[in-house]
Amino acid sequence: MKTRILVAYGSSHGTTSEVASTLAATLGEEGLYVVLRPAAEVRDLERYDGVVLGGALYAGRLHKDIRRLLKRFRKELAQVPVAVFAMGPRTTEEADVEGSRKQLDQALAKVPEVRPVSVAIFGGVLRPGELHFPFNKMPESDARDWDAIEAWGKEVAASFVLSRVAVGV
Repeated sequence: MKTRILVAYGSSHGTTSEVASTLAATLGEEGLYVVLRPAAEVRDLERYDGVVLGGALYAGRLHKDIRRLLKRFRKELAQVPVAVFAMGPRTTEEADVEGSRKQLDQALAKVPEVRPVSVAIFGGVLRPGELHFPFNKMPESDARDWDAIEAWGKEVAASFVLSRVAVGV
């Protein structure tokens, strides 16, 4: 039986859903059965052998739909392999990535039962025309590294397969 993975994302402007979709495709190419859903639509986790969660960081906070999913399913998420990604920095420079990682770590610290097998920070996207002041005055940017996103997806797939083998499934 194929390993069933849920990829759940919180996305306000569509760019995180694009990354989640790429990750879902990568996991599928690695032989996993993948279900892709907006986090707000997830009703249960019973059918899944692993979960990938992803959301953008807005003003230092993880997307609300991912925060809610983490709190609502904290016990269930403690029982399966979980991988988490966040999008946020406008560049992939070390200081920007470190700042976003600290923000993600703060969000994950609120659900200590959930211990991700892998965590990643990907560059974010800023489209000023979609935002309110003062963000609409910032320069447009897209710091997503698609090769890094696909590589992380392959790493996560291997972790999920190894996790299933380790528990004898």
